[in-house]
Amino acid sequence: MRRATIYIILVAGLLSHSCKNEIVQYLPGGERKSNNWFEPSPFGMVHIPRGSYVIGPSDDEVKTFGEKSKRVSVEAFWMDDTEITNNEYRQFVYWVRDSIARKLLGQTYPEYLITEDRRGVPLDDPTINWGEKIDWRDPDTRMAMNELYIPDEERLVFHKEIDSRKLVYEYYWVDYKQAAQRKNSYNFETKRYEGSVVNQQGETIPVSNRSDFLMREMVPVYPDTLSWIRDFTYTYNEPFTLKYFSHVAFDDYPVVGVTWKQAQAFCNWRTKIQQDFSSRLREAPAHDYRLPTETEWELAARGGLNGTIYPWGSYYTRSEKGCFVANFKPLRGNYVSDSPSTTVAMRAGQFDPNNYGLYDMAGNVAEWTSSAYYEAAYDIVNDLNPELEYNAKPDDPPVMKRKVIRGGSWKDISYFIRVSTRTFEYQDTAKSYIGFRCVRTSFKNDLHNR
Repeated sequence: MRRATIYIILVAGLLSHSCKNEIVQYLPGGERKSNNWFEPSPFGMVHIPRGSYVIGPSDDEVKTFGEKSKRVSVEAFWMDDTEITNNEYRQFVYWVRDSIARKLLGQTYPEYLITEDRRGVPLDDPTINWGEKIDWRDPDTRMAMNELYIPDEERLVFHKEIDSRKLVYEYYWVDYKQAAQRKNSYNFETKRYEGSVVNQQGETIPVSNRSDFLMREMVPVYPDTLSWIRDFTYTYNEPFTLKYFSHVAFDDYPVVGVTWKQAQAFCNWRTKIQQDFSSRLREAPAHDYRLPTETEWELAARGGLNGTIYPWGSYYTRSEKGCFVANFKPLRGNYVSDSPSTTVAMRAGQFDPNNYGLYDMAGNVAEWTSSAYYEAAYDIVNDLNPELEYNAKPDDPPVMKRKVIRGGSWKDISYFIRVSTRTFEYQDTAKSYIGFRCVRTSFKNDLHNR
């Protein structure tokens, strides 16, 4: 009897202990507490604190028709301290090239693909084996991926080289804005969706399941190097067409000739690389890399200062010594005044940064934002994390494809390098004076009122 009582007490104790652990595990304030998560500073990025700011022209600026100011509040984020350079974007292009090459080689040489997991279970969709190096000089290797090269009839003096038109990056993204519409909500009574969704081809289709909100992108990644010739008539810019992106001498210069979709594709690839690295370290993934909203870009350019015209806080484009403090077109026909390098875009970070540590927020190259351009945007956007986004379809009219660019470039006069100046370019065009930089929403919650 005594032994049975002891057994009952032990069993009851174990049950109560296990139940207590279950409750503590899921309810807040219990004994089980996770360690505080620390967000390390992303490489090459600076932190822009959250706060309340005034966007738009200040009272000291001459406002053109339609220009307005608006007070907004924005969450903290990280931003690249310079524009994305040729060297950084070239890594993206090489990654796409190598991934396509490995898939082609895998048809002949299985070692370039991973066909089973660590337990030996076959994979339905083989993945790329990045550990297997490609010998680009091997004739058999080049023959196995012959379709990646320029066709024979298009080659210059029989020179065999990679066909940049075939370097296409494929990725998927979730259209949360369509998913959030009430018409597309899931009805638990009928067990189905009631609304419709617009796919990337602009077709309106009824929503049948969650996968309908999954959008597929196929983006050619190689920059349009011919933009150097196309953008300017009666000029000799062939040297930039041939060497600006490909030559190591321009490694630290901002990449140009990229469309809005190419900039977005780079952000997606950068997120993928970061998440793969974090998963190997068993770290919780951070937010995705993306293009800045128009508001985020302006707040970052101001460097924590309100009511200023330029990122450096002064009303003038010259320093106390009389030198120009940004790479822009200061005088008629004079593109080289105080320029330490070439007549066009220059190495990133040649001029002093603003108070946040951001370089070239005025001049050098203009920058894509994620925002759609609308003249009355400040009248309709929310004052909390404002954004006006529209993913234009191929058959949309040109006015729907306008995207905000900010900062001005090496070819622009001082008006376009003001922090409040809004202008646009079409998302399917590539220009020799437009680049971009990435941002990432921050977990740091430090308040910075302005």
